[in-house]
Amino acid sequence: MLGFCRRRQEPADKDMKRFLIACLGNIGPEYVGTRHNAGFMAGDFIAAQAGAEFRSCRYGDMAVVKVKNCELMLLKPSTFMNLSGVAVRFWMNKEKLPLENLLVIVDDIALPFGTIRLRKQGSDAGHNGLKNIASELGTQNYARLRFGVGGDFPRGAQIDYVLGKFPPEEMAKMPEIMEKVSEAVKAFCLSGPDFAMTHYNH
Repeated sequence: MLGFCRRRQEPADKDMKRFLIACLGNIGPEYVGTRHNAGFMAGDFIAAQAGAEFRSCRYGDMAVVKVKNCELMLLKPSTFMNLSGVAVRFWMNKEKLPLENLLVIVDDIALPFGTIRLRKQGSDAGHNGLKNIASELGTQNYARLRFGVGGDFPRGAQIDYVLGKFPPEEMAKMPEIMEKVSEAVKAFCLSGPDFAMTHYNH
């Protein structure tokens, strides 16, 4: 294994604050562009902005982005959505990160498309990815950034909706929205969750 997956064995820069940014989604070409993969899309956008590449690591793909005195470990779990906590717990333990240095990016059908909400803690709201993370970590007291995908679907059609692809008109708006997501993530790491919530929870 090349790059950061191996160099994690080396001492970290003591002046560098490190964060695990868990970008949730499902692996496989059939899930590319689906609403449930909004987290993956956010991770891809942030990495592309910085010219960083994802590499295959344990339990997922990871790209490392440095922003001022912060190191953002962007993780796209390979465990599929419902077992996201396995990957999150492994990397939190491996990197010996405190819980406050974890941010999970996840889709949310309770929010209108393009709306983002950052919270320092909260319930899983029926989301299986968040539910598994809480189970693996033994707490719901971790930060999450919810990406609104809308909820315009008939009763009983939730699975088909979240596994469906964003329509072209929404994809056209995605770069602008992902820019806000990227800014919110960086604000969380650089200035803390309270600052990020004040400035990006609109």
